Amino acid sequence: MTYEAVIGLEVHVHLRTKSKAFCGCSTEFGNPPNTQTCPVCLGFPGSLPVLNKQALDYAILTGLALSCRVNEFTKFDRKNYFYPDLPKNYQISQFDLPVCLDGFLDIEVDGKSKRINIKRVHLEEDAGKLIHKENKSLVDFNRCGIPLLEIVSQPDMNSAQEAYEYLTLLKSTLEYLNISDCDMEKGSLRCDANISIREKGQTELGTKTELKNMNSFKGVKDALEYEIKRQIEAIEGGEKIIQDTRLWDIDKGMTFSMRSKEEAKDYRYFPEPDLPPFIISKEKEAAIKKTIPELPREKLARFMRDYGLSAYDAKILVDTREVADFSEECLKSFNKPDKKIMANWLIGPLSSIAAGNKCSIAEVKIPGGIAGLNDLINRVVDGSISNLAGKTVLGEMVATGKNAEAIIKEKNLAQISDTASLENIADQVISENAKSAADYKSGKAGAIMFLVGQVMKKSGGKANPKVVQEILKRRLDNA
Repeated sequence: MTYEAVIGLEVHVHLRTKSKAFCGCSTEFGNPPNTQTCPVCLGFPGSLPVLNKQALDYAILTGLALSCRVNEFTKFDRKNYFYPDLPKNYQISQFDLPVCLDGFLDIEVDGKSKRINIKRVHLEEDAGKLIHKENKSLVDFNRCGIPLLEIVSQPDMNSAQEAYEYLTLLKSTLEYLNISDCDMEKGSLRCDANISIREKGQTELGTKTELKNMNSFKGVKDALEYEIKRQIEAIEGGEKIIQDTRLWDIDKGMTFSMRSKEEAKDYRYFPEPDLPPFIISKEKEAAIKKTIPELPREKLARFMRDYGLSAYDAKILVDTREVADFSEECLKSFNKPDKKIMANWLIGPLSSIAAGNKCSIAEVKIPGGIAGLNDLINRVVDGSISNLAGKTVLGEMVATGKNAEAIIKEKNLAQISDTASLENIADQVISENAKSAADYKSGKAGAIMFLVGQVMKKSGGKANPKVVQEILKRRLDNA
């Protein structure tokens, strides 16, 4: 029997506002526990919430970028439950009238496009944070009331890879909109997954489980892969899947049950009595829509069209808005027709240096900036230094702050293109490797590369390989 997974994702995003959703407390991360609280976010009697306008604008902006329909009439509700990190014993959220509905994201998996429908985008306030010690638990209410955007997909994903691609594109889109830093380590972006299994070809949904505690996109992918396998093995073994909430244990590489799954009715939603309903006018919607920047999929298509890049290369370069902006400056300033040369340096050597420094390519300090990078690459293109030497020079530039010319002179890395000098070395190599020379003359074209390698070795790696190959071919073809 063949099974397929049915996956829906709930993504929670901290909005980049200076104050909380319903009070004036700071949202700054990393301050001492319980120093960013007030009677409103702690739920003291008599305190009244006031909606953060910027949070509502960000919610509308996100919904429009995800092709959602904006609700003209929206309201807030109380989601009632008890937990130690929820001081009011309810969370201000949205139930039946969220800000936005019915959007989508088109993802690319194995070269094929697939549309993932988005059920809703709504605003709510975050809860606090529990810190568990060996024999006690502590609570920090600083996070209470931070504006949180929840983006709920339809159960349109059928594999862990599809979920990974959806999350990657969604995160990139949110970063382009500049509504959140999307830092999973800080908890600015969190993801819960609902997953069930059914026989392939069936339309009825199976019993779902909810996965939590996944702190990276790789974690989401690994947890889903494990849960798909677990559920299939359980069904084939005659077990019944229980609807529950499960935690992902990254160390053991498995999920385990935390509690039976709550349904919406268990939360006893009712309209928030201290906040009025909100009317979102068409004029406001139109004004916010004008602020949407070029988004990742659009930028990827343009990079391919304008700069002749492959889909693979373009996808890497448009991953974040910061990297995309930097990459475009580099590609525009590169004065050669083939922009792929610059793209290769950005994706290869510069990305390697960035990874070593735990930063993005846009944050790497290159002496002379983009002009300094251009100068180095042009020296490689015109044959002044070899490609290998160019990579060495780039590393030295970043490490020392010196420009390319100074490092090339200091380390004597200039490539030898002087024909007379190289002809003498080529003659020596032909003389010392008679068999390879004979192999080439007998039709084994690949033998020439061995001879090129020997010339490179004798020149200390500084010979221009293209010039060397031309000299060797001329010598051997006319011998």
